[in-house]
Amino acid sequence: MKGRADGERGKTMRQLVLCDDELASAEGFDRAEVIPLHEEAEEPRPARGMRRAGWLLVACGLALLPWLYVLATGLPATATAAHWPVAWVGLDALEALGLIATGLLAARGDRRHALAAAATAALLVVDAWFDTTTAAPGGDFATAVAMALGAELPLAALCGRLALRALSRHA
Repeated sequence: MKGRADGERGKTMRQLVLCDDELASAEGFDRAEVIPLHEEAEEPRPARGMRRAGWLLVACGLALLPWLYVLATGLPATATAAHWPVAWVGLDALEALGLIATGLLAARGDRRHALAAAATAALLVVDAWFDTTTAAPGGDFATAVAMALGAELPLAALCGRLALRALSRHA
């Protein structure tokens, strides 16, 4: 049996199960038997450093939860930013670079497009979030929602799908 070499990568091989009824009619068999045709390989355990880094990240994420309360109750309702245009131009420039990098890598068939796609999806979601939450009521808010629903979130979904497909295909 060729198994995974025949393009069945990632598919679970079925097990041959002999039913009690079938066995009852056969000579010399008195119970059902499960015969595995293929044993699934266990996932290799991550290295100690990787496990430690993972738990450190979990701890940092949990430590941020009380900080969210401090921010929610302590920040002023309005603020003035000295470099407001630079912040927005910078974010949009990063999105443009991410879209271009993802597109070029995907067009070349380079697996690394998954990394660029995941980062770009995150940037696009952040842009949609901050556009809509910082927009003034009225026309500005309507424009922000239209941009989020018509461009940023659909592009983020496309990039996310590209990243997930690449990761699941090469897992």
